[in-house]
Amino acid sequence: MYVSRSESHQQNKKRKQRRIRRIALMNLVMIAIILILGAVFWSTLFPSDSRSGSKPPSETAESGKKTPDAGTPSFDLPDEDAADPQAGGSGTPDGTGEDGQGDEASNGTEPSDDNGGAVAGATIKLAFVGDIMLGSTVEKTMRSNGLEYPFSGAIDYLTAPDLTAGNLENPITTGGTPAQNKQYVFKGSPDLLSPLKDAGFDVVSVANNHTLDQGAEGLLDTIRHLEEAGVPSVGGGNDDTEAYAPVLLEANGIKVAYLGISRVLPVTEWKADKNHPGVAEGYDPRRAVAAVEKAKEQADLVVVMVHWGVERAEDPVDEQTKLGKQLIDAGADLIIGSHPHVLQGFESYKGKWIAYSLGNFIFNVTATPRTKDTGVLDAVCTKSGECRLVFHPMVADQSRPAPADSVKAAEMIDYLTRISIGAKVDQDGNVTVH
Repeated sequence: MYVSRSESHQQNKKRKQRRIRRIALMNLVMIAIILILGAVFWSTLFPSDSRSGSKPPSETAESGKKTPDAGTPSFDLPDEDAADPQAGGSGTPDGTGEDGQGDEASNGTEPSDDNGGAVAGATIKLAFVGDIMLGSTVEKTMRSNGLEYPFSGAIDYLTAPDLTAGNLENPITTGGTPAQNKQYVFKGSPDLLSPLKDAGFDVVSVANNHTLDQGAEGLLDTIRHLEEAGVPSVGGGNDDTEAYAPVLLEANGIKVAYLGISRVLPVTEWKADKNHPGVAEGYDPRRAVAAVEKAKEQADLVVVMVHWGVERAEDPVDEQTKLGKQLIDAGADLIIGSHPHVLQGFESYKGKWIAYSLGNFIFNVTATPRTKDTGVLDAVCTKSGECRLVFHPMVADQSRPAPADSVKAAEMIDYLTRISIGAKVDQDGNVTVH
C-alpha cells in the first residue's frame, strides 16, 4: 500500500509519541518506586511521631523555663552491687516497710474518656518514667560506653512528647557529706546531666529517699546543677516554700504544673521546713494538698510525682491509694509514682489517673528480675484535664532501657492488667477503665 511522505511523517510522529508516552510512563513508575523506597528508608531512619522527633526549646513567660514547642556491653559489678542493692531493712518514719536507707507522643490522637469516647480540643503529650540513677554503677557504665548510652535505647520515646519527666534518685554534687547509718549512699557528677537534658527531659523530681545522701549541700548542689543544665527540679529546696513550689511548663497553649512529693524518708530531718533545706514530704497530706490547690490556680493541669510504697511490692499499700485520692480531690490531674523499683498498676479515680509505680528506668543492675521491667508512660491530655494513657513496655539491659520484644511486651501488659485496680492495659498499651 502506498503511503505518502505526509502520512509516513504522521505515522512516524504518532509512533514517536507513543514511544515517548511509554518512556514517560515507565519513568513515572520508576519515580514512584523510588519515592516509595525512599519513604520506607526515611521512616526507618527517622521514625515519626511517637517514635521520633525533637523538642526545640521556647521560653514560657510564666516560669522562665525552657519548654518544647508543639509539635550492651557488660561490666563488672563491684562487690557491694553484686547482690540486690535495693534490699535492706525498714526504718522509714511511717514504718510501712520501705527500705528508707537502701534501694537502692503528641501522636495526633485525642484522649478518650472513661467510656471510650473521644475528647475534643487541643492536647498535650506528657511522658513519664520511673527512677533514674546517675551514679554508682550506672556512672561507670556511662564512662565506659558513652554518657548518652543509658538513654539511647529509649531516646525516641523521650524526645517525641511535648514534655518529659522522671524521678532523679541521687544527688549530683562534687562535695557534700555522706549520710550516716544508710546502707546505700549515692552520688553523681554534674557532667552526667547533659545527656539527661539531651535525652528530652524537661523536669525531674528530687523528692525521694536518696537526694540528701550527701546532706543539704548535696541537695542544693543538685538543684543548682540541674538548673544550669536546663532541667528544672521539683520537690526540694532551701526551705518548704521552695520544696512545695511547682515548676510551670507550657506547650500547645496548655500550662502544666509539676510537683514532687516523697512519703519515703530515712529520717524526719530530711523534711523541708521554713528554717532548713529538705524535700517536700507527704506524711502529713495537708501540706501536699495545699500545694496542689495552689498549683491548680496557676495551671491547666497539675501533675504530682510521688515517691512512695514498698520496695519490690506488686501492689500499692493503703498509704499510696489513700494519698493518691487525696491529691486528686485537691485538684491533681495525674499522679505518677516511683520508689518500689518494680511496675505497679493503674487506677482511675474521679476520671483522673494514678500510676502507682513506673519502676526503675535507669538504675543499678539488681538480683531482682522484675526491676528490669520498665517503660515510658504517655499521657495525652486536654486543657480540661482529661487524659488518655499509653504504656510502652521496655526492658533495661545493663541500665539501658529499650523496647521489649513482642513476647516480653505481651507478658508485661498482662501483668499490668492483672495488678491494676479497676483498669486494664490492652496489647497496644492503652490503659482504660475495666
